[in-house]
Amino acid sequence: MGSPVFSLYLACPDCDGLYTAPELPEGDRVVCPRCQAHLVTRRADFVSRATALVLAAALFFVLANLFPFMTLKADYRESDMLLAGSVTGLEQQGFPILTGMVGMFMLVAPALVIGALLYLLLPLRNGRRLRGALHVCRAMEEARRWNMIEVYLLGVLVSLLKLEKLATLTLGVSFWAFVGLIVCLAFAVSIVDPAELWKKLEEAQP
Repeated sequence: MGSPVFSLYLACPDCDGLYTAPELPEGDRVVCPRCQAHLVTRRADFVSRATALVLAAALFFVLANLFPFMTLKADYRESDMLLAGSVTGLEQQGFPILTGMVGMFMLVAPALVIGALLYLLLPLRNGRRLRGALHVCRAMEEARRWNMIEVYLLGVLVSLLKLEKLATLTLGVSFWAFVGLIVCLAFAVSIVDPAELWKKLEEAQP
């Protein structure tokens, strides 16, 4: 099932219950009376707050891809690793399918989510929506499922524990920007309720 539909009714994504959509004051939320699943939340000024977080996430995303992720020193050798280097390194080792998957989860999906949120939220601050905004909203919900940068960071931390015995590791600007990207994007996505966003897009002037 997709996200709840905010029109005259609310459809529960878990049990398919159909209920009349109430008018919510800011800060309130609606849960399904049958299964207690979350249906919709109306957060105060979520557009402005989410926009600020997404802009910060976009900046962190650029920094994470420009600067070294970490530096390895072993004996007299020193090597810088870029974030994209973990993708190209897998291809060089003969894992093309894994390369595509990691590239999708780590680079493409977060870039699509950030781009889609900016495309939707920036015009909404002025009560407007851009052409195709409703289609972009649907696509963003699909892209969110493939955004797994938190899983990648967990894998990096596990690798650091193993590599520290073989070489001296120095975390670069990219690593901390990547952490900032995860935090900002997670908070932005948690603030944006899909049903409330859809409602505002329908009400906005094209």
